[in-house]
Amino acid sequence: MKGDNFPWKGIYRFTEPGITAEGMRVYPFDPSFPIDVSFQEALGARLVRLNRHEFFEIMYMYSGTTHIQVRDRILPAKAGDLVVIGPNLFHRVVHKPNAGAKVVSMNFQPEIARPGKAAGEEEYYLSPFLYQGSHFPHVISPSGEFSREVFDLILKIYRELPARNLLSRMAIRTYLKMVLFLLFKHYGSYIGSLEMIDRERRNLQRLQPVFELLEQNFAQPIEVQDAARACAMSSSHFMRFFKTTVGQTFCAYLTGFRIAKAQCLLMNNEVPIAQVSQQVGFCSQSYFGEVFRALVGTTPRNYRQRLLT
Repeated sequence: MKGDNFPWKGIYRFTEPGITAEGMRVYPFDPSFPIDVSFQEALGARLVRLNRHEFFEIMYMYSGTTHIQVRDRILPAKAGDLVVIGPNLFHRVVHKPNAGAKVVSMNFQPEIARPGKAAGEEEYYLSPFLYQGSHFPHVISPSGEFSREVFDLILKIYRELPARNLLSRMAIRTYLKMVLFLLFKHYGSYIGSLEMIDRERRNLQRLQPVFELLEQNFAQPIEVQDAARACAMSSSHFMRFFKTTVGQTFCAYLTGFRIAKAQCLLMNNEVPIAQVSQQVGFCSQSYFGEVFRALVGTTPRNYRQRLLT
């Protein structure tokens, strides 16, 4: 299959609408067989917010150069690289406005490779996703035929979708097991511990009151001390804790969340831009315009016009 025939989608339009206030990405899986392959193009000024998800993700950098942000780490990625992202890690693709990149992403829930509740051997297949520490090498640069072999298996999975019969499901599980085996061989010496993963999960749970605060009150003034109080922390401890866990400062995360809300509101041409700025928590329309342009790469007015054309 030639690359020109792939159904490429804009990464922003494909990903951003599925991100909730707490940065959780919801993927439209087929609930009966939750695995999917998507073809995404990162181009233009719009950047997806830092987000996390409960499913597992493998990205193949099909063309171009970009960066992958995992929490506060910025990792370069180029054509031919693989990117492996486990559950509940804040991450995103960070590209320059004038330098596009194409990414083939395979997302799946663990039950595809681990049917039933038994762990056993299947847990080893999934360990490169489950035990990713703070120094885990998420980006795999081409080494021999490794990256291409994984990509070819992802394409085989794509060709079997949607898996509407037993033969397709068996084929997909077989190809996925082959991918996971290759990753396990590659990552054998990097795998961390279950205790580390539990600690990171607890850290996210501690921040849950902050995410709820943002969702319910983002149009109101929210200070660091308000967020710290919601988590029963001192302001200084909260700022360090949030940056380490999420990968952004709280203020940067709040601003990005408000601008993402504004982008949704701008889709309604009947809502004045001044009203949009107030509804997302900006007291000054001019300041809203400055922040919007800095994050999105264009003015709110031009953004709306582009949506409606």
